[in-house]
Amino acid sequence: MNNFTPAVIRILRKNGWEFLRHGDGDHDIWWNPGTRRKVSVDSKIKSRHSANGVLKQAGLPKAL
Repeated sequence: MNNFTPAVIRILRKNGWEFLRHGDGDHDIWWNPGTRRKVSVDSKIKSRHSANGVLKQAGLPKAL
């Protein structure tokens, strides 16, 4: 079973995103200090489509 979360976090960090805090349940909140944008990242993203959705919310292109 795939977990796309490590790849999403790696891409976010590469693009200047930082861990902000733990959110509800098993989600973490990440933010970009430059754009002041925030996204929620599940700790177990099992779908490539969901992973690309998080990247889209972050303003990044599909990468997975």
